[in-house]
Amino acid sequence: MDFDWYGYIVLPLLIVCSRLFDVTLGTIRHVFIARGFNKLVPLLGFFEVLIWIIVVRQVMNGMESWPAYIAWAGGFALGNYFGLIIEQRLALGMQIVRIITHQASDDLVRSMREMDHGVTIMDAQGAKGPVKVIFTIVKRESLNDLEDAIAIHQPNAFYSVEDVKDASMGVFRSRKERNSVLQLLRRLRKGK
Repeated sequence: MDFDWYGYIVLPLLIVCSRLFDVTLGTIRHVFIARGFNKLVPLLGFFEVLIWIIVVRQVMNGMESWPAYIAWAGGFALGNYFGLIIEQRLALGMQIVRIITHQASDDLVRSMREMDHGVTIMDAQGAKGPVKVIFTIVKRESLNDLEDAIAIHQPNAFYSVEDVKDASMGVFRSRKERNSVLQLLRRLRKGK
């Protein structure tokens, strides 16, 4: 009895790879829609559906091949995973960060302004008394640097991060300019 290499090995591998690719495209397409990057969405959708149709045809041709079904599900799961990883690495869009603190926030605000983030500060009343609420909108690629500044200056502060679809006006420095400012801030902190 001959082993069916195509049905048990080749076809499932093709299906996993194809599903991985089309679901990754689909995940990125959905993220682009949510972030307002609509120019690439139709192109991504075209290739996503084209790959999907080709793969569905192969699965339907091999109806009795349970490895094809497992490959279909596995490719779908992997495609979602890789799509989210790629989306995180692209770091597209902007996010609003709300920081709520009971402590004096001057050092944090100064650090945020040195990183060229626009800052809005409000006095508010929290569950345990008066608080400062600090708002800023940052490019997603800058979020880690801001979280580092919060950890250094306000380690007990509560903060939340939310995606922003669109914003007008504001203070946004280029990545190169921001990196040089961050290097300067790190050198200054080490010198203290």
